[in-house]
Amino acid sequence: MQTKDGLENGEVGYVVTGLKDLDRVKVGDTISDKDDISNQLAGYKEVVSMVFASLFPSDADDYPKLRDSIAKLTLNDASLTYTTENIPAIGFGFRCGFLGLLHMDIVQERLSREFDLDLVITTPSVEYKIILTTGEEKMIHTPSELPDPSTIQTILEPWVKVEILSPAEFVGGVLELINSKRGIYDGMDYLTESQVQITGQVPLAEMIVDFYDELKSMSKGFATLSYESIGFRESDLVKIDFLVNGKKIDPLSVMAFRKDAEIKGRDICGRLKDLIPRQMFEIAVQAAIGGKIIARETVKAFRKDVTAKLYGGDPTRRQKLLKKQAKGKKRMKKFGDVEIPQSAFGIFSRRVKGLLITFGFGKRPCFCTV
Repeated sequence: MQTKDGLENGEVGYVVTGLKDLDRVKVGDTISDKDDISNQLAGYKEVVSMVFASLFPSDADDYPKLRDSIAKLTLNDASLTYTTENIPAIGFGFRCGFLGLLHMDIVQERLSREFDLDLVITTPSVEYKIILTTGEEKMIHTPSELPDPSTIQTILEPWVKVEILSPAEFVGGVLELINSKRGIYDGMDYLTESQVQITGQVPLAEMIVDFYDELKSMSKGFATLSYESIGFRESDLVKIDFLVNGKKIDPLSVMAFRKDAEIKGRDICGRLKDLIPRQMFEIAVQAAIGGKIIARETVKAFRKDVTAKLYGGDPTRRQKLLKKQAKGKKRMKKFGDVEIPQSAFGIFSRRVKGLLITFGFGKRPCFCTV
């Protein structure tokens, strides 16, 4: 390496800028003389994120380490975007934008392997366009950002064009899969007697859940998939909120197609019921759309036998002890802490037999006072 005034064809070098903030420079920016800024190089188009998820360190003390690690990744991955986020029930983290699920998995793997970070990742979501009654347009990345329903005129979701290459024997299954994902079938071409190219359109929110997994399973691994964005379309969507012991937990909120909302809410409530540890009092897990409860599950309470030491005698003593226990449980339910594992916030979605089920990451539970 030697110092030069410029680089010529075939030469490789670097520039020492002295910049302290990495966010001020992006891939594709042109470095030019301060007296001549008119010759900006054309041809670079900034990548638009399609899938969004929040990353949180399992240990809150690792937040600075996670911040520095993501900043380093963006140096050689211009498609990764991020902003700070704070959810009281989990802590500080980052809302990240990815090109797709594979990109998200790669970033997660690099953070774990290269920087030794244990992460909690929320359910992936897409960007929605909201048109308000005032005519204003607003983009949201999480269901919790959805405005008051009375102020919303239209909700639009992103759609993608899909191209699937599949053996001819699995065509029926592919068409059924597209239809089950609220998709639209466009057409098919027989490339050979045994190979078919099928084209269609599918909501991106359905794509990022389990479309690829189901396609591979249905075709025994032979089908391939590619897709590209085709813009936003109006959809009949609603936000499902989840309440634990009467308190709404914003990170658990999801967007759902109105016709599927009740099934989705009922199933997620069932999964949350299995994740939340039992207490000395009953815990209600509810799904709600607005002020309407559409599903409920109950985490049963531990039962302590307060009458174990009694033997015979007056039954009024037994009734007195049971009433005292019931009164204590009622007070605990009102003022107690409900332990919500981070796996409930880091839910990752897939479907089995048409229903959404949730799995989580993370080891450290967090507490939410209700």
